[in-house]
Amino acid sequence: MDQQTPQPAGAENVVCSRCGTVAEGAPLTWTCSVENGARRYLCDSCARENIRAIEGRLDSNWW
Repeated sequence: MDQQTPQPAGAENVVCSRCGTVAEGAPLTWTCSVENGARRYLCDSCARENIRAIEGRLDSNWW
């Protein structure tokens, strides 16, 4: 899936759902996924650390 994901309306900062890092503005290099209907963002570091689980489409509970 190679689509741009817009930042949530009215949100100024996006938070990594794994480590809590806050991105100011639109985090262009972060990973976005949808689990159980909820949008989750991952910072560059967390995405790199868990890339195999992400590519295997494992829920973040398994990481």
